[in-house]
Amino acid sequence: MAVSQTLAMAQKSRELTAKGLDIISLSIGEPDFNTPDYIKEAAKKAIDENYSTYPPVPGYRDLLEAISEKFRKENRLIYTTDQIIVSAGAKHSLINVILSIVNPGDEVIIPAPYWVSYYDQVILAGGKPVIISASLENDFKITPEQLESAITKKTRLIMFNSPSNPTGMVYSRDEMEKLAGVIEKHEGVFIMSDEIYEHIIFEGEHISMASFASIYDRVITVNGVSKGYAMTGWRIGYIGAPVWIAKACNKLQGQFTSGVCSIAQRAALAALKGTNESQVIMRDAFLRRRNLICGLLKDVKGLKFRIPQGAFYVMPDITYYLGKSDGENRINTSDDLALYLLDKAQVATVGGDGFGAPECIRISYATSDELLVKAVKRITEALSCLK
Repeated sequence: MAVSQTLAMAQKSRELTAKGLDIISLSIGEPDFNTPDYIKEAAKKAIDENYSTYPPVPGYRDLLEAISEKFRKENRLIYTTDQIIVSAGAKHSLINVILSIVNPGDEVIIPAPYWVSYYDQVILAGGKPVIISASLENDFKITPEQLESAITKKTRLIMFNSPSNPTGMVYSRDEMEKLAGVIEKHEGVFIMSDEIYEHIIFEGEHISMASFASIYDRVITVNGVSKGYAMTGWRIGYIGAPVWIAKACNKLQGQFTSGVCSIAQRAALAALKGTNESQVIMRDAFLRRRNLICGLLKDVKGLKFRIPQGAFYVMPDITYYLGKSDGENRINTSDDLALYLLDKAQVATVGGDGFGAPECIRISYATSDELLVKAVKRITEALSCLK
């Protein structure tokens, strides 16, 4: 398995900052907002009420009921409590599902660019990643024809993510319906829909893959509270899935971790039952920052990108700079460019190799307007030295 490149770059940024360098981190996918006070108060109350014993493996009953209601109200999906498992973040939810249904040698289709952990989680399960490359020209979205041509008798699972990390692109209802039509024809093929960014969307609407009735029984919906409620460190993710898959994940989690942090679960319950005021504030801030950074990046020579429709990432194509040098450093890969920017501009980004997009870098704009302006200025100056 490879090391997660986003976490590796975040660690390098912290180490350089600790040495006194003024590093601007645009590498990690983390809202720069504090968890809302009403959620923190619920956690404090849980401590006072002695939620300090082992919780049920799949999650507290009232939290499962709140998630079921969330699915019904926000996504128009019916998942009963026995179809839901709460885990230590959406990443934990993903690996639970993969380990439960992917056998050694099974093929797992992953559209690229993809989130860094998809590929290695499939490898961990003994599966074979099958990559479908989505082009910048097609807004980093795969077509039904691409999906159809990638499915074989060995295909077990398809990974799907909208809004997307790392591209920020959002599939429309029509686009998803056509993909669902392909999946419908292939019995025994499942799709895992990672919807962790559903509350950070700027254009159009969020559509859940499980809302297409013809494939509902073959969709595993993954979500959590990290992005929508600024709760990354609380580590609460969850799935809605066919009962047999939920039972398998429950069994697996019972052997790996048991139930996740009791206090974090009580905080998540408050988040799901609270208002969406904090979500609106964050979404508006990310929209402003998206407009700001895209306006700045369009003036940077050699970069090509699509304006993201959701999440808080933009993924420029940096092919123009491959093969160039400042006299000391030669840029052969996107990872080379990310390290060059960290060294020369003191700005942390992430190379596209780990996302299945070696011609790109990922930039997170989950930071202040002031730092975004400063970061792009530094990036522009550093890139101007490459000839």
